[in-house]
Amino acid sequence: MMNLDHVKSILEDVGRVALTTHENPDGDGLGCTAAMYQYFQDIKKDCRIILPSSLPSEYLFLEKDSKFEIYSSEYMDSWLKDTDLVIVFDIGDRRRLKKIGDAIEKYDIKTLNIDHHPLINDTDFSYNLVDVNASATGEIVYDILEQCFSHPMSKEICQGIFTAIMTDTGSFRYSNTNIHSHEIAIECYKAGVNASYIYQQIYEASSRCRVKLLGAVLQDIKYEFDGEFAWFIVDANKLMICDASAKDVEGFSDFVRTIKGVEIALMILETGQNRCRINLRSKGKYSVNNIAKALGGGGHPFAAGAKISKSVEKASPQILEVVRNSIPLQKETL
Repeated sequence: MMNLDHVKSILEDVGRVALTTHENPDGDGLGCTAAMYQYFQDIKKDCRIILPSSLPSEYLFLEKDSKFEIYSSEYMDSWLKDTDLVIVFDIGDRRRLKKIGDAIEKYDIKTLNIDHHPLINDTDFSYNLVDVNASATGEIVYDILEQCFSHPMSKEICQGIFTAIMTDTGSFRYSNTNIHSHEIAIECYKAGVNASYIYQQIYEASSRCRVKLLGAVLQDIKYEFDGEFAWFIVDANKLMICDASAKDVEGFSDFVRTIKGVEIALMILETGQNRCRINLRSKGKYSVNNIAKALGGGGHPFAAGAKISKSVEKASPQILEVVRNSIPLQKETL
């Protein structure tokens, strides 16, 4: 595993650099790419942000000068093939790079993985800077810019970093929130970041379709283990009835976790024919990353997920069995 000095030497040597994060990007990955993009712009390096999937509407406030681009081999490979380094943020699993990962392999491009998720395979990337104790990948990016380069923390850079940390700590409410995340937030305030504006853009801009879908979900929650385990399914039919899309479920698992007595919240989402994904959230009594790992995924102890190549009907019994078996085993160690 690398240290900050090694990262500094690598970044100083690159001429052309691409920045990316996982598919269905969230605030941590997008905030990191926005912050690092501004840094490379400041020092006049050739840099592009290339995403494996579209920018969610709640993060459009980070957009400036059309810096977020969606990967297209036709329009980007001629630039990408001569890239010195691809920096990958908050990935968790290399498979979540989708077709960008194929291009990286095709052109044998060096990769730097900056993350706070545990490494699934330490050979997936050329270099790894991973700190599982960091509240967010944005915390690591801040340390790189501040400790390695003493780069001025402009409002543009801090807006990305604040977005990363705020979203991954649940607005500084989750158990991963630490002293350093608050210290960084203070520096972001000093730089002129408007925290209220960022919060409103991300969390207070729900469409009517999303609210309708949330209402339908809340009516169908199932409770087990004396209410400690709450789960729900969002299938294609429910999305259609509410005129909603899979993007509208963002944050649903976190909301269900807030219910009194619930320790684990599980969402099973139908994403296509014979495809679904799960999101697991825990208040802290039980770990959920091993549950996700058993289903082919991974994540943090209290926030994890997985993709399953089965229909919701076939996958749900298997998913529920894994959770139901895990809770009693974990109870024995409490």
